[in-house]
Amino acid sequence: MMMNISKEIVRKWGIGLMSAGLLLGGGLLPVETGYAASDQTKSEAIASRIVLKANGMISQQTGILQEGKAWVPITFMRDVLRLPLTYDKKENAYTIGKGTIKTKFMLSSYGNSIWVNNYYIREYEGKLINNRLYVPSGLLNDYLGYKVDWSRDSGRLNVVNRPLNVLTVTTETYAKDRQEAFIQLDYPKISGLSNSNAQQAINNTLKESVMKFAAGAEQDISDRTGSEPKYTYDIDYVVTYNQNGVISLVMSQYSDTGGAHGMTNREAFTFSLKDGKRLLLGDLFGANPNYKKQLNAKLNKLVKAEESYLGGFNGLNTEKYFYLKDDKVVLFFQLYEYTAYAAGFPEYTFTFKELLPEGDSPFAAIK
Repeated sequence: MMMNISKEIVRKWGIGLMSAGLLLGGGLLPVETGYAASDQTKSEAIASRIVLKANGMISQQTGILQEGKAWVPITFMRDVLRLPLTYDKKENAYTIGKGTIKTKFMLSSYGNSIWVNNYYIREYEGKLINNRLYVPSGLLNDYLGYKVDWSRDSGRLNVVNRPLNVLTVTTETYAKDRQEAFIQLDYPKISGLSNSNAQQAINNTLKESVMKFAAGAEQDISDRTGSEPKYTYDIDYVVTYNQNGVISLVMSQYSDTGGAHGMTNREAFTFSLKDGKRLLLGDLFGANPNYKKQLNAKLNKLVKAEESYLGGFNGLNTEKYFYLKDDKVVLFFQLYEYTAYAAGFPEYTFTFKELLPEGDSPFAAIK
């Protein structure tokens, strides 16, 4: 599991850390001294080429195989997948795509961070390889609405448009900026569903969570003594699954009230588009009567093996701390719940096949 990077540090990456030299014609990045140069030298020594295809058509651009992983140049996303690419000089960041899958890349001595819809994707980083910016193919598969078929034996990677649910996700914002505090809460709103009641139920659930956080922020602000620095509150989110009549997303609720570090709470929501019901683990894996027992047996070993384990794990105490990815479910725990703050949010990924009888689908009971 990757080491957590605090949100305060991650925020600092946004100013003055990415070189302004990406040549949009060729996708070249200048080689800076220090981190970028040493990273590139290593990359040149061990990388090999792979064939890139889009919906079965071979592209003139090539990917890179490095450390057993397939990497795709950002120019492939621009020129072949036709995603708009822009550069923000003030923020020193490159952004590709649009809407709620808009992806931002920041280069720094900490690493080449990736943000989707302003949500920090901690499991993926970009890479400078041979003077070009590359992204892991898993990013396209997990967050950007594509299915990636990668064959290491043939050396070919095919990026295919994924069939998604017919709906639109847009961002609603609750914002206040005053002397005592800055609040910006960005949260999702669903539209375009044929079932308006289901749509309203989903949006009500999401807004209720955000407004509860906002009410807590207002209470914190009212309790200020007046000597503390300006408080900060924000919410970001990312959609992780949007298929098979189900949508799943993760929401990060961050607050900084002047302590040693800010604090983040994570919420996750998985909904049936049929009726707007918020789904629990049992709704998805109930075809296996022993799913919870199996999960607890696996988690008992994994959680207690964490280097910063604090003790106290006795099994799942909620069925809400999860989100879906392609053919997988990701369970997580909160900061400090069972591990030290520096460990971040412990996450544990299980395939649907691990938890269900052969041939069963987690969505069979909700379609």
